[in-house]
Amino acid sequence: MNSYNDDAPIAAVATVSGESALAVIRTSGKDAVALLAEVFSRPQKLREAPGNTIVYGWILEKDAKIDEVLVSVYRSPRSYTGEDGADISCHGGTAAVRGIMRVLRKAGFRDALPGEFTFRAFMKGKLDLTKAESVMELVSAKTDRGRSHAVGRLSGGLEQEIQGAKTLLVQVLAGTELFLDYSEDEFSAPEAEGRLPDRALAESALVRLRALADSYRMERLCHDGALAVIAGRPNAGKSSLFNLLLKEDRSIVTDIPGTTRDWIEAWISIDGIPIRLADTAGLRDAGDKVEQIGVARSRELLETADIALYLIDGTRGIAPEDAVFLQNQKNPTIAVWNKLDAAALPENGTDYPLLGISAKTGAGISELKAALVSRLTDCSKAPEGWGYSSVGIATERQKTLVDRATASLEETLTLADRGQPLDLIAPLLREAVNALGEITGEVSAADILEVMFSKFCVGK
Repeated sequence: MNSYNDDAPIAAVATVSGESALAVIRTSGKDAVALLAEVFSRPQKLREAPGNTIVYGWILEKDAKIDEVLVSVYRSPRSYTGEDGADISCHGGTAAVRGIMRVLRKAGFRDALPGEFTFRAFMKGKLDLTKAESVMELVSAKTDRGRSHAVGRLSGGLEQEIQGAKTLLVQVLAGTELFLDYSEDEFSAPEAEGRLPDRALAESALVRLRALADSYRMERLCHDGALAVIAGRPNAGKSSLFNLLLKEDRSIVTDIPGTTRDWIEAWISIDGIPIRLADTAGLRDAGDKVEQIGVARSRELLETADIALYLIDGTRGIAPEDAVFLQNQKNPTIAVWNKLDAAALPENGTDYPLLGISAKTGAGISELKAALVSRLTDCSKAPEGWGYSSVGIATERQKTLVDRATASLEETLTLADRGQPLDLIAPLLREAVNALGEITGEVSAADILEVMFSKFCVGK
């Protein structure tokens, strides 16, 4: 089996397969440039090429020309992986790409494993783990906001925050272990009374860690998005609202109840948050078997929704079915009074707040978008005085380790409050420091690394 832990020359297609003007094939590893030169029309020129230069020529299979290419040469250590390597810019046809990969394999390259280029960059010290993870986040970002946050982590923002908290804890741990190394009789300081050295630093680190933990929900929302389901009785205007938010006619709109038989979906972006918007069949006791299946599927989708937009037909008012849904819906729900152009909001109010819109004229849509974002982003904010902007934690691995460090530090402070001896407290501080070290990769296990990088796309 191929392993992440070797320096063999590797190659992979770094662009999406299919017809295009250009494609890029990446190579890296021991003797990568020399091996490539053996199947290149200008071998000596390529072998002697310095780093960060481009060489023009042809990829050859024996004497046959496979494709006309530009080869971007990178030399260790000034390369993405920290190794010698080259990017081959070729024509984007499927046959051309397949042909070049075939030639490279014959020349001695093996196919790269998922994420192997970034794995090598980490192992060579070019990236810490937070930057490595942000590479894949950047590749899969759905909105500018998600892209911006990933760039913040790739630029080292998260690493700096983690290192800042870790530096504080190392100071506390150093003071604690220094005290433990000497007899209490030699100290007249508060530590001799069983108090935690540099407690203020530990409390400051805890503030940082809690803020990082709180950032996870928003970061995952920016990256993964949310499922928003439009629901309501037939003819409430669900498909009209879906088309309006999507800014194109995707759902069929008629005056005939039950037109939408099954749910359809599309991605939209509101304030930089990717939202998977779903238009569902009208909720009612349908006699048509096909419509019954559509209604059942709509109810199943609502159970998994992050938020529901429940439309009420303003011209018909609030029906008993509307009231039952709004009272029993477990997931976050916004009650929307539609057809505001034909029926004003009730003056006497209801048991639940109503947001008035007109899917026909667009009235109230800005307010609906703001309410949707507000409900989705209803999470804790960073404490005042901490410089959080776009460097929160974005992966489950990071969240687990931040939670572990936070729990250890909270227990540390609890034991200190109870006057417990420092030899019980020091291991907890070490656990917190080690957890933060795992986030950046200073402390890591090979099997964990391989599982993490195997989730990357091939070519990255």
